[in-house]
Amino acid sequence: MSYDECYVKSVIRTISDWPEPGVQFRDITPLFKDPKALRMISDAFIQRYIDTEITHIASIDARGFLISSIMAYHLNIPLVLVRKKGKLPGKTIHQEYKLEYGTAAVEMQIDSVGPGDRVLVFDDLIATGGTILAACGLIKELGAEVYEAAALIDLPDLQGSSKIQDSGIPVHTLLAYEGL
Repeated sequence: MSYDECYVKSVIRTISDWPEPGVQFRDITPLFKDPKALRMISDAFIQRYIDTEITHIASIDARGFLISSIMAYHLNIPLVLVRKKGKLPGKTIHQEYKLEYGTAAVEMQIDSVGPGDRVLVFDDLIATGGTILAACGLIKELGAEVYEAAALIDLPDLQGSSKIQDSGIPVHTLLAYEGL
């Protein structure tokens, strides 16, 4: 484990039994109060994508917006939003996905991306993979290509990153936490 990874992990809070018993919630909000940690993670993602052919970052609601906006600014590419259904104005498309306890839906504006675009999908955390896979489905429906899915944190025990990779989409994360 690198110094940067150790430092960033030391800033992230684990909150036991939230939002329900048995869950170890990985709270990234302290990162936004620590300029050093925020710079470390932003720089790591920027360096990864600076010499790639991505044309857009599609960021998933809501903590992912904060990191991906820094990335989009430094990479000088558009940031498009993937939000919970009913949160975006104008014409949108949506896709439902399964949760452990039901279904949810995400949406994008229909003019977010299109043919010829190479899109990085960004979220703060990969758990079961449903949200990222739904976002990738929307991007493909709009005619664009998904370049990669990226997140700050992977929870490999929930197998979301494996599901995303099994669908043919590469995955990159900076940190992993074992257990739920």
